[in-house]
Parts: sequence; structure tokens; C-alpha cells
Amino acid sequence: MFTGLIQDTGTVTRVTSGAMTDFWIRTSLGAEAFALGESIAVDGACLTVVEKGGDTFRVQAAPETLRRTTLGDRKTGDKVNLERALALGDRLGGHLVSGHVDAVSEVLETFAEGGSWVMVFRLPPELAPCFIEKGSVTIDGISLTVNAVDASTFRVQLIPETQARTTLHGKGPGAKVNLEGDLIGKYVARLYALRGAPEAAAQGAGLTEAVVRAAGFSPRG
Repeated sequence: MFTGLIQDTGTVTRVTSGAMTDFWIRTSLGAEAFALGESIAVDGACLTVVEKGGDTFRVQAAPETLRRTTLGDRKTGDKVNLERALALGDRLGGHLVSGHVDAVSEVLETFAEGGSWVMVFRLPPELAPCFIEKGSVTIDGISLTVNAVDASTFRVQLIPETQARTTLHGKGPGAKVNLEGDLIGKYVARLYALRGAPEAAAQGAGLTEAVVRAAGFSPRG
């Protein structure tokens, strides 16, 4: 479990592909103290530390992870957002984040507003029931507030601290990002799905458009 508060922007130093894809990442978090097998969120995807040495650690991504996230696009020299797993007793400064990416979205528009940086993203229809104005969303591992949402887009604002401490500010229109919907919102939507279309939900359909509509939502407005 994570909070969406980025602790470091690491640098990918090596990528190898085979049955699994391995990423070596340099960080200032003290990789030598990492425990083998511990979880770490890399651009919002929960991965396992399988090797460490000096200021670098190695994680592995399975084919399913590459299909459902942007990690398959990462290459040597890229910056990634990092967060170690939450320890019991730590402050929950962001919101509850599982590290399980729900969908890949796309930056549609960016512009300055005062000292903040506004970013508009495509809203995948299957996640629409999880989004409310002033609710929470995780973008590339960052806990952010949804400032506006409609049938097909949503908007967030990055304060200067977020701009400086994460990779998101550097992404322009067309860039892909990892999305994780609000955990509580997903459970509520699941309950409505079970009520409105129990057969589909029992078969693992999840938040398909048909299930969402049967539960009384209109994902496309």
C-alpha cells in the first residue's frame, strides 16, 4: 500500500527484456537499505525489489504489467516517480493507493494558471464511476485532486512543489500516463455493479460499460 506522495525521481540506468523485463533504477532513497522482496511504486506500478547495490536497485515487470502500464516505454535515462511502501504508523499524507494501475491515459492539454500547472487528461469510460469533483486520483504514482470532470476528461492542478518533485510537469499533450482510480470509489462502483448486473459481475466483467450502465451510471455522459 502507498500514499501517492513521491519520495524521489529515480533514473533508469539499464533495461533488459526477456521472459521478464528488468529495470535498474538509481535513487537517492538509499537503495542499499532496501529489503529484497519489498514493494516499491515505480510511476505508480507496484513492483518488487529483486536486487540492490549502492544507489541502484533492480525490479522486474511481467508481460501483464507492461500491457497495462507505460513501463514498456521506459528506456535508459528516463526519470520515474518512486515511493516505498507505507509502513504502519506512517502519516497518510495523500490517499490510499494500491499500486495496481487501472488504465493508461493521455495528456490532452496543459496550461499555467497562477502559480499552478493545469493538466487535462482523457478519462477512460471504465473508470468514470470512480471520478468525482474534488475526489482523489493517482497519476504516475502521484496523489492528486480531481478539480473538474466530465464525460470524457478530467483536470488536475500541480502546485509548485509537485511540479518540482515529480516527472508530471514535463509531460505535454500526447504523453501517456498511468492511472489508478480512487480505491474507495472502485469498491462503491463494484457494489453497484453487483446490484445492477450480478451475472456480469460474477463472471469478472468488472467496470465494463455494460456493467456501469446496468448499475445506473452513464459513463459517456
